Amino acid sequence: MKFSLNRESLLKPLLLVSGAVERKSTLPILSNILFEVSGQSLTLTATDLELEMVAYAQVDNHGEDGKITIPARKLLDICKSLPDQSVLTFSSENDIIKISTGRSKYSLSTLPATDFPNIEQWKGDVEFKLLKSELLRLIESTHFSMANQDVRYYLNGMSIESENNEIRSVATDGHRLAICKIGNESLALPARQVIVPRKGILEIIRLLDPVDDEVQVFLGSNHIRIIDTEFSFTSKLVDGRFPDYRRVLPRNGDKVLETNKDQLKQVLSRASILSNEKFKGVRLNFSKTELKITANNPEQEQAEEIIEIDFPYEDVEIGFNVSYVLDVLNALKDQVVKFTLSDANSSVVIEGAESGEAIYVVMPMRL
Repeated sequence: MKFSLNRESLLKPLLLVSGAVERKSTLPILSNILFEVSGQSLTLTATDLELEMVAYAQVDNHGEDGKITIPARKLLDICKSLPDQSVLTFSSENDIIKISTGRSKYSLSTLPATDFPNIEQWKGDVEFKLLKSELLRLIESTHFSMANQDVRYYLNGMSIESENNEIRSVATDGHRLAICKIGNESLALPARQVIVPRKGILEIIRLLDPVDDEVQVFLGSNHIRIIDTEFSFTSKLVDGRFPDYRRVLPRNGDKVLETNKDQLKQVLSRASILSNEKFKGVRLNFSKTELKITANNPEQEQAEEIIEIDFPYEDVEIGFNVSYVLDVLNALKDQVVKFTLSDANSSVVIEGAESGEAIYVVMPMRL
């Protein structure tokens, strides 16, 4: 097996698949990338048994087709440190792969390609096409609400749902809820719900660019797969039932506040500096003409910020984890943000005043 290609052609697919390489695995083969040469095409595959990433490159094939696994981290570091436009030649002998370019020569030990685990073949029973920018928006609008290492394992991921001409993403950690939906008149999809694990979601965000190119999405009973011209990404699904989030959407909000997002973000960020580092609580006092935001901490330090608002209702005082509200404000694209609330003990609904694409629910804190 012998082939050559230039550094740039190899570096891009290497970076794409490296996210699936397992760093602390007990199985040595999972630290390697499978290289498969067939004619003039090279396929790179990496997996941690939960995720599988495949990327492609064109090569000059000087020998027979073949397969080999190469240590991912070392190869990536070598590639990154070589000069631009270097041409790398790979040749395998016994259990060694030799890489040469100019006056540089490297030998890396390999493991047999036959030992490399393969995610079983499966058919997606729901498939659709979305623009990369749409899929990225769907996931970025909600991913920060996923739980992290919660004992309720089904919360450590995101629910992706299809229904008729709509695709939704839903994430919750029990204290907040984020829902984003994208409609596309050309879709006619069955009702399906799958839970994609946290690592898979973060990997999808890394892979996608906000461009108007289409990707194919396949939902199966145990896997989700995203196929692009440059890569194929597969993740196992979380086996569990996602909570019925529609039941927790507040219905009794009778007080609505619309305000400038950036202004609110700035005052909340400043007030949060003096909030309790552990609980991040801030108090919001809504009155007819102003919103007073206060925060204090165990050192008896205090912050107070006031912004002018139009709130023609009775006064309301409500406490929040400021990080949750800031996460929502950072995710919203609209310049004007809408709060719907009822009283100090009820969750608040936050959404953009115009788009209505994403909706967020944040539970109050007792301060």
